[in-house]
Amino acid sequence: MSYLQVNHLYKKYGDTLALKDIDFEIQKGEFVVFVGPSGCGKSTLLRTIAGLENSSDGDIQLDGQSIIETHPSKRDVAMVFQSYALYPHMSVKDNMSFALKLAKRPETEIQEKVTKVSKALKLDALLDRKPKALSGGQRQRVAIGRAIVRNPKVFLFDEPLSNLDAALRVEMRIELSRLHQELGATMIYVTHDQIEAMTLADKVVIMSQGEVAQIGTPLELYHQPANQFVATFIGTPKMNVLPVDTAINSHDALNVNFNSDAHIQLDPSLFEESAVDAKSIGFRPESLSFCSPEEGDLKGDVEVIEQLGSETLTYIRTMSGETVVVRADPKYTPKLREVIGVKLDPSRVYLFDANENAVNIYGEVSHV
Repeated sequence: MSYLQVNHLYKKYGDTLALKDIDFEIQKGEFVVFVGPSGCGKSTLLRTIAGLENSSDGDIQLDGQSIIETHPSKRDVAMVFQSYALYPHMSVKDNMSFALKLAKRPETEIQEKVTKVSKALKLDALLDRKPKALSGGQRQRVAIGRAIVRNPKVFLFDEPLSNLDAALRVEMRIELSRLHQELGATMIYVTHDQIEAMTLADKVVIMSQGEVAQIGTPLELYHQPANQFVATFIGTPKMNVLPVDTAINSHDALNVNFNSDAHIQLDPSLFEESAVDAKSIGFRPESLSFCSPEEGDLKGDVEVIEQLGSETLTYIRTMSGETVVVRADPKYTPKLREVIGVKLDPSRVYLFDANENAVNIYGEVSHV
């Protein structure tokens, strides 16, 4: 049985539908990330689960009980906000223990929990400090610790790392992942950063315009996108997508003409019959390789080169004016303004129909 169920949830602001028929399940102990662009409804969904927003229709069940009418303080969830929301006049210890004191828990229990959690979060040497004497990362750890000591059924995180610098974000990502493994807790995390989603989640819920675009593991979403939105949202740099002129199935080969002057033959068994109605073709930067202009499926001028150390991103302007990104080993980097060819791996090509739905027939993703 699912631990948390969101059943056909709707949320209206006046005539505007912020959430449209949201329906999914979360198992106990899962780390689930809601991700999507700004305004897609992910924070509204999280706040509705927390009870800070009222739903217009639908139901939310936690551990077999409906909580849709339950007051936020009684839902047994703990929320960590983007802002730390610490009491400035209280010490770290008092901030972490405040909710337990309000619940009138025994002092020995409070002391035990605060000591255990502060040690796990590396805050044990800072318990007597006030928030103003802490760094941003330390304050966020206090906010997380304040949630953990309550031992709720579900932890809710609303973009908790967005105020931190890049190095601290990476550090806190690792810390959160470690905490999840140690606690075995059910966690729901909201972010617009797809890298955070890919690195933290057991399961990702991708949202777009108030709806669920796709649900799956990070690898499933990367290798088996259901539509063009998911395909281009997941992955950095994003998937290259070019317009298809024609797609003709000749039984032994699916011949795709695209980008005005490019052509590729694909195995028709890997695609649905509707592939002949494909309107766009997609391929990830790492599925491309350099070759001579004469041998390439595409060719163009090298516009920009980004040297990242372990890899190089090369931006190529094709003959028809489209830009294609190639991820490659640095030792194979071409020169700026060089005319170069690009080969596509035919087994790693995606086709999308007029409604931007993927028409590939995918196999299972292997998990190492």
